[in-house]
Amino acid sequence: MTVTTPDRVEAAPAAAEPVVVSPLRRFWIEFRENRVAVAGLVGCITIIVLALLAPLISPQDPYDLTQLDIMDGRLEPGAQGMDGQTFWLGTDDQGRDMLSGILYGIRISLAVGVASGVLAMMLGASMGLLAAYFGGRVDTLIMRVVDLQLSFPAILLALILVAVLGQGIDKIIIALVAVQWAYYARTIRGTALVERRKEYIEAARCLALGDARVVFRHLLPNCLPPLIVVGTVQVAHAIALEATLSFLGIGLPITEPSLGLLIANGFEYMLSGKYWISFFPGVALLVTIVSINLVGDQLRDVLNPRLRK
Repeated sequence: MTVTTPDRVEAAPAAAEPVVVSPLRRFWIEFRENRVAVAGLVGCITIIVLALLAPLISPQDPYDLTQLDIMDGRLEPGAQGMDGQTFWLGTDDQGRDMLSGILYGIRISLAVGVASGVLAMMLGASMGLLAAYFGGRVDTLIMRVVDLQLSFPAILLALILVAVLGQGIDKIIIALVAVQWAYYARTIRGTALVERRKEYIEAARCLALGDARVVFRHLLPNCLPPLIVVGTVQVAHAIALEATLSFLGIGLPITEPSLGLLIANGFEYMLSGKYWISFFPGVALLVTIVSINLVGDQLRDVLNPRLRK
């Protein structure tokens, strides 16, 4: 029996190399699974772009009182003013173009919310890390202060601080930082207590590294995910608080209208049919807060898979 051997032997196909996905790409893939969150992200980006370009795209500078004409007060959406200018969203009782006022109001609201959120995060994260790292009396003292502050309603504490400090953007930011830092401190303390017991912290201590370096170079980076989620939510909370204070008349001055102040200007005209003075700023405020909260909710699910729905 003759056995024939093939002249050529086909090589086996090489195993496919594993595809390496960067952490940023993996994050985006998981984030975009929720289309509602993606819509919220698009809304946030749109709002930020409008706020940054407000001086360029606004038909009117609402801060310049010389551009306001009382004869153009309370015009309906789409009406024309005395000089022929069309007010697409109408005007308020002072003749201010509502579209311009909303764009500048979003600009102020975002600036106050982001600035107060960043400062509160820095202060709260530092206090929470110190409490978790050193423990003992330091932990007890800091957390008792946190518990005392969180026992008061945020709006009540903000009202007291603004009444004492006075009006102004800087005063509002100080009041919001004082109200919000405790949330960051409690959040990061819980995460830092878990991270403190891990081997890399012990290794850093064995290398005789300073406490400040261990806390801020090694412990803090591993506590950032929950801090980012809380920061996103607290920015929306800060915007809502600022709008509430301005609506009550103790927030920003009338020469710098925020969304809350624009809503307050038209509140007394709601029953007389002039709805647009409060309605459009209210819609802008609602869209801003909801968009940020949607992004924050998805960030929570992506950065902590155990909470994924």
